[in-house]
Amino acid sequence: MSDTNPKSEPFSNAEKDPDDWTTGGEAMTGAQASYLKTLSEEAHEEFDDSLTKADASKKIDELQAKTGRGQ
Repeated sequence: MSDTNPKSEPFSNAEKDPDDWTTGGEAMTGAQASYLKTLSEEAHEEFDDSLTKADASKKIDELQAKTGRGQ
């Protein structure tokens, strides 16, 4: 058994590239869709409701940078 406490390094695996998600090809979640719609409106961009979980995550990151949200 390992002496390492996973809670002592909470960020070691906190961010995984969306391209590596095992469920990344599934439809985006309701929470992603809701937030993405809000960000799209603020950024004056069209909301795409057909994105996968992984693509929605990437788009959210892009629009957060564009709108200044999530900083």
